[in-house]
Amino acid sequence: MALEEGARSCLLRFRQKLEEDIKPTYLMDHMISDGVMTVDEEERIRTQDQAGALIELLLRKDNLAYISFYNALVREAYDDLASLLHRDLPHISLNPHKGSSDGSATYVQSMLSEGGIPQRPVVFVSRPELVNRAREKLYRLQKEPGWITVFGMAGSGKSVLAAEAVRDHGIIEDCFPGGVHWLSIGQVDKPDLLVKVQSLCFRLEQSLDSQPLHRPPNSLDEAKERLRFLMLRRYPRSLLILDDIWDSTVLKVFDIHCRVLLTTRNRSLTDSVSGAKHEVEVESGLDENKALEILALYTRINLQALPEEARSIVRECKGSPLVVSLIGALLREKPNRWRYYLCQLQMKQFKRIRKSSSYDYDALDQAMAASIEVLPDEHRDLYKDLTVLQKDVKIPAKVLSVLWDLEPEEVEDILEEFVNKSLLFVDNNSKPYLYYLHDLQIDFLLEQNRTQLEVSLKQHYRDGPPTSGDEESLYWIRYLTYHMAKANLTQELYSLMFSLNWVIIKAKIMGPAHLINDYVEYGSILDQENSEVRSQFQEFLSLNGHQLEQRPFPDVVQLALSQPPNSEVYKQAQLQAQNRTKAGKLYFDLVNKSGVDNLSRLVIHPHQGSIYSACFSQDGTKIASCGACKTLKVFKSTSGEKLMEIPAHDDEVLCCAFSPDGRLLATCSSDRKVKVWNGERAMLLRTFEEEHEEQVNHCQFTNTSGRLLLATCSNDDIQNLWNLNKPSSQNTMFGHFQPVNHCCFSPDDKYLSTCSNDGTLKVFEVSSTNEWKTINVSDMFTDNKEDVFVKCSTWTADGKRVICAARNAVLLWDLEANKKMADCSGHLSWVQRVQFSLDGSQLLSCSDDQTIRIWETKKVHTSSAIRLKRDSDVLFNHEEIIVSAESGYIKVHRVFLWQEREAVVFLLVGTVPSGKLLATLQGHTKTVLHCQFSQNGQTLITSSEDATIRLWEWQSGKCRVLHGHKEQVRCFSLLSDSPNDSRLLSWSFDGTVKVWDTESGEKLQDIEAHHGTILSCHVSPDGFFFATTSTDKTAKLWSVKDGSLLKVCSRDGKDGMDSLHGGWVTDLHFSPDNSLLVSTGGYIKWWEVKTGKALQTFYTTGSALKKIHVSSDFSTFVTIDNIGILYILQRVV
Repeated sequence: MALEEGARSCLLRFRQKLEEDIKPTYLMDHMISDGVMTVDEEERIRTQDQAGALIELLLRKDNLAYISFYNALVREAYDDLASLLHRDLPHISLNPHKGSSDGSATYVQSMLSEGGIPQRPVVFVSRPELVNRAREKLYRLQKEPGWITVFGMAGSGKSVLAAEAVRDHGIIEDCFPGGVHWLSIGQVDKPDLLVKVQSLCFRLEQSLDSQPLHRPPNSLDEAKERLRFLMLRRYPRSLLILDDIWDSTVLKVFDIHCRVLLTTRNRSLTDSVSGAKHEVEVESGLDENKALEILALYTRINLQALPEEARSIVRECKGSPLVVSLIGALLREKPNRWRYYLCQLQMKQFKRIRKSSSYDYDALDQAMAASIEVLPDEHRDLYKDLTVLQKDVKIPAKVLSVLWDLEPEEVEDILEEFVNKSLLFVDNNSKPYLYYLHDLQIDFLLEQNRTQLEVSLKQHYRDGPPTSGDEESLYWIRYLTYHMAKANLTQELYSLMFSLNWVIIKAKIMGPAHLINDYVEYGSILDQENSEVRSQFQEFLSLNGHQLEQRPFPDVVQLALSQPPNSEVYKQAQLQAQNRTKAGKLYFDLVNKSGVDNLSRLVIHPHQGSIYSACFSQDGTKIASCGACKTLKVFKSTSGEKLMEIPAHDDEVLCCAFSPDGRLLATCSSDRKVKVWNGERAMLLRTFEEEHEEQVNHCQFTNTSGRLLLATCSNDDIQNLWNLNKPSSQNTMFGHFQPVNHCCFSPDDKYLSTCSNDGTLKVFEVSSTNEWKTINVSDMFTDNKEDVFVKCSTWTADGKRVICAARNAVLLWDLEANKKMADCSGHLSWVQRVQFSLDGSQLLSCSDDQTIRIWETKKVHTSSAIRLKRDSDVLFNHEEIIVSAESGYIKVHRVFLWQEREAVVFLLVGTVPSGKLLATLQGHTKTVLHCQFSQNGQTLITSSEDATIRLWEWQSGKCRVLHGHKEQVRCFSLLSDSPNDSRLLSWSFDGTVKVWDTESGEKLQDIEAHHGTILSCHVSPDGFFFATTSTDKTAKLWSVKDGSLLKVCSRDGKDGMDSLHGGWVTDLHFSPDNSLLVSTGGYIKWWEVKTGKALQTFYTTGSALKKIHVSSDFSTFVTIDNIGILYILQRVV
């Protein structure tokens, strides 16, 4: 179907205006989602003038593409442009109710089965009026994404209705050719929601032709983006069904501009999301005839032949589908008990669970009690044991076989009985089958069996369940600590949570967030046994959680070997490392642990890109952060769990601040706007956009609510004070002569500190706006002449001291003495913001290294340690290691003595005993980078930045030049110590390795080794192999004999863009027996030469390691990271 002439003419008429104003990227997302544009077409457009190429493509498309483009303009708020196209919108006739063709039932069943849609219940009663109403709403999603809310009380049949509505060939073919995908949610916390979305993404990726290439997303933000990509690009025009939604925050994860149907008890949930919204209300009860039909089907009695009690039962429970089904299942087994079950309902002898207008709890109680009573005695007790389960958690039969101490086959038979009597539900789409209780059933069981619960828990959890990590043990791994704490099994809980094995199992299966939450939630119980050990495990997880999110999963034992020697974590790791080395594993102990003490309490990675601001709420329970990703996020300060996310500005959000009562949040941005938000409802209250002429760098509320002011500062060199009830600023402060980065009120709100790119911190009186004091922070940085930008400041609780951040340092100043009192370091890049908690016990800092660090103030101190530069040399001398490196001020020799002796720093000055000059050789035109004598000592070989290698007969001055490299020759190596082997291997910044005959000057091999610069190259001791490293983030192993590539030591890592080395691979060495390689980059890795497999990884505090020094026996390793920390590693034996 070609594009109508009117539409084509309209596009041509307004082409210039469209090309000037539109941003095609977002528009194309919508068009791909509508199925009118392919991903390949999008990629082609991205390589051209995008706007013009998009219009050109539309002119070649059909009417549907024009309509999709128009709808995309509307969705992206191009209302003026959309109005230009509206008049010429083509008219397309659709027939949404066309009949099914042959085989349509098979097609529908296949599509629904792939999407995980539940099958019809065994007893199914059609509700055509309700189904048609739902399908009518589904057709509304044919042209554009949106939300359909199916709402009603518990047990009203919402899930069955949702599944039935899509069980139609016309619906799938016309509206959702991309498929229908079902996801059960329930009452979940953030970690459990992440697991569910991970499962959905995995299912969607598995359905594609190729295997999934990505690791599971590690956060809800990442999961949302993964799901957005899959739904818009890979499954356009598909339907996502979210079953049993309780919380509006859950919907925000799925607010990705796709088509969604959700079932819920709360019809207002979609108020928090964007897009078209439709509703289908499910009545709380069936009409009498439908309810009687259910009883007739269960009892296999003709509808007209049902006894009078049947009608009374329906009236008594008000037609509740759940209650009718429960009674019907009972009557199938005992068809002569109509009067008995009716009396059970009428007597109302059970206590109400709770009063609610949403549920018919009385009737449900009666039906539940009647259902349980007819179970055999032994099964009735087993059913009551289900009180140990949590709501909305599905479990495999194997879990209950452990709980009941029965064979799995016997458990499955019992569970089948429960399911048949509607006492339990089963998810048949999972393998193995998963079983679960309705939350009302759990509530009922808890109320009836509360006094027996603790005894039951103690009996069943005393020995603990298996923790193998297989799929059927996931329930135990997730909830074992919950059950142990609930049953007061304190000793068992201590043994479990003070075990490194448990940390390894749970972190690998569930991720670090669950573990950290466990230590926080059950901290009071654990502290009764040993608060110090609890703190050691919690600190280990808090500081290494970002490592534990990596895939492949890191070696936790190796991570734990960096803990302090007195830590229980280290002691367990050391013992495990010693045992595993006997089986051939590699482990390395950090000997100089005192040099890398980590003062952070928690490290969080909440945003993609730089974090510009982070702040505590006044009660210290929340942290807000913002940055380059344009969003504002709020999360718990104890574990980093995200509570709220707001798309705050159109440009980078540079600062955020809580009001004193925590109810308001202020943000400011590069878009020159200041915004004030309701922090509880994520609602925008005020926008200030007139006063500042350039980007607004910082905003800060006063500390008390008595006279609430908001201070802001900007690149226009000024600071403003705002009264939130007035449209313009109240006062303006002047004093800095370069952009002002930060402002902060003193605790009593009498003073305002400001920080600027002019290298100063100034303090102003708020009442008079006069300058009171100036601190020249730039005077503290005397090691280089670069400008010092003071990024931020914060006050101590007594108002006598100020902390400020400049470069990657955090400095504490005494205002009365006007001098620096302390400093702390740990960030790998510029620190953007610092803030004390209200009680002064914690310090919050955030940095361009994409991390937030929470420091314990009592541990922050003035450091006297010398930070070393990465250019270094090391001498291994028996039990002594001498490290020669340059600090920021002087050249030093650093000596480390084994056997727990302290590091000694001294200055060495001396001369070579004989300084006689034997020869001066001239010929290189640029710096000589390396030189080495030949085996006989008669020839000196040199390489240079002039891209040549020279062979000198140094006694006569004769020289032969080897030409071939195009860039500087960093180094070379003789391939043998034999005087009969004249081969020489060289490598260069041009990415090539060359082999030369030094006798003839002939080039024997020319190897294109890397796409990037070669940074190092080493020949194996046996002379059979050589290995190279490069800026292309790989290490490669080659054959000396023929120059062939044998192995590449690299593969995709955590973020899919970086190698397993975390950056450039800078140095490497062979072991003496040629079996191992050690290499450096973002961290240190050890490889097996034979297979190219990574054997071990050591993560440093900093990154960008430049060189590693290795002892002759390959047992000791020395390196320095980019923030100057020295690491001495010793192989565990």
